[in-house]
Amino acid sequence: MSADFLSSPPALSREDTARDLLQLTQLALAAPSLAAGVTPTLEKLVSETAAVGSAYFQLEGRELAYRVRAATGEMPATPGMQAIAAHGLPAGTPLLLALEQTAGPLFYDDTAASSDTAGFPELGVASVAAAPVRTRDGRLLGAFLMHTLTPHTWRSEEAALFTMVSGTIAALSGRLVAEEHARQAHEAALRALGLALEARDGETQGHTDRVTSLALRVAARLGWEPERLEALRWGAYLHDIGKIAVPDAILLKPGRLTEAEWVVMRSHVEAGGRFASALTFLPGAALDVIQDHHERWNGGGYPAGKAGEAISLEGRVFALCDVYDALTSHRPYKRAWTHEEAVAELRAQAGQQFDPTLVELMIAVTETSEDSLLA
Repeated sequence: MSADFLSSPPALSREDTARDLLQLTQLALAAPSLAAGVTPTLEKLVSETAAVGSAYFQLEGRELAYRVRAATGEMPATPGMQAIAAHGLPAGTPLLLALEQTAGPLFYDDTAASSDTAGFPELGVASVAAAPVRTRDGRLLGAFLMHTLTPHTWRSEEAALFTMVSGTIAALSGRLVAEEHARQAHEAALRALGLALEARDGETQGHTDRVTSLALRVAARLGWEPERLEALRWGAYLHDIGKIAVPDAILLKPGRLTEAEWVVMRSHVEAGGRFASALTFLPGAALDVIQDHHERWNGGGYPAGKAGEAISLEGRVFALCDVYDALTSHRPYKRAWTHEEAVAELRAQAGQQFDPTLVELMIAVTETSEDSLLA
């Protein structure tokens, strides 16, 4: 088969291809991330064609390189391929330049026989198929690739499958990328809000990032999915956002607050809930962090006086991590407690202020390196 664009591939002979395509589309639409959305398609290509490996490359920012966002199957064990895995394909790669000029997939039976695939033989790729992924305005955003390690003539059935599957998922990939960019923008904005509030509140520098990191480690031990971890992270950034409504005279008062001042201070939770609820993209679990992180296991907290498991798990996890970081951080009015002192206090408050099961879990996390948690 030539390297020319297949404008009208032969009809598929297998009746279940339409069902498979529908399933892949549903998976892409429901996927929590770009990688999760396209990986089933890559796996389908490897299982249904002679390709031994498949990958999705995407142009990343100003780097002028297309980085691997998802991959499956066998990749050549060459230094060049290892470099591509780490740094991506340069935007000037001839194959990518060829994709910029075509409306659909390109097929190369022998990479040594075409200038479009210059460099691929040295990578250990003998034949390759490539499909463009474009933005709404037609710019090349990424590419689906599948390859073999020995020369292979792409059969019409393989070409038809690649054309249909990559074309459909390519259209969805653009939407997934747009949503991913929106999430990244939301993430940056929420963290910036948290850091700005930290500076105004006189918190120890780094408190927001430290407590967020610790809460995520505890949640990872609980086996939370990425979407729930994201919600916890966003809620952590905004947990005290309601303090924007607290006057400096109260928020920054060096001495004890009066009872009337405490009423104002405690109102920051409800104010934060109102502010966060106006952010329509914020998931409910993030709101739980904001609304529940001052509740107490014994019902003595605020603003709702919730007790036990009526308090959201997100709120319970974050509250525990928040207090631990506050105890072990230096403040103008106190020295930083040692880990042992903080642990003793948390255990003393287990069943009172904190969920007793979570207390022991969080202590175990603080005594385990982050690297071991990621292993």
